[in-house]
Amino acid sequence: MAIGHRLLGRAARLYWRLIRPRTLGVRAIVVDDGGRVALVRHTYGNHWYLPGGGIKKKESFSDALARELAEEIALTDFTVDRLLGAYHSLREHKDDHILVFVVRAKAPEIRRADLFEIEQAGWFALDALPADTSPATLRRIQEYRDGRLGGGIW
Repeated sequence: MAIGHRLLGRAARLYWRLIRPRTLGVRAIVVDDGGRVALVRHTYGNHWYLPGGGIKKKESFSDALARELAEEIALTDFTVDRLLGAYHSLREHKDDHILVFVVRAKAPEIRRADLFEIEQAGWFALDALPADTSPATLRRIQEYRDGRLGGGIW
């Protein structure tokens, strides 16, 4: 299963290198009442990330956020506190624009909703994040902890 996703990921990156598409995405810093943050590890990656993903055609940012949280961590009961920031990434040969929202989980039970895409999902204390958390995820969490408005390069 993970091998198939890794091969699909490689094929997508090759396609993006040739086409260089402009993409839109959403991510969420999902926080529970205890101040923990939800992170996911994808079957096609090597790091822990904030839950989220791409926005489909004719889909709003808020609809994409709700869909991604349901698809990745089975979270449907939440409130959006604020927009953390808007970011730009040229990684993976895409012109990617990402909005990161701060989200409060009302019912803080999460689980892997899409077993093909999500290898692990869990809650982590802000001072005890996994050692293999992605650098961009660490930067977004630090902005959140500092109370700063984020933005700029992913």
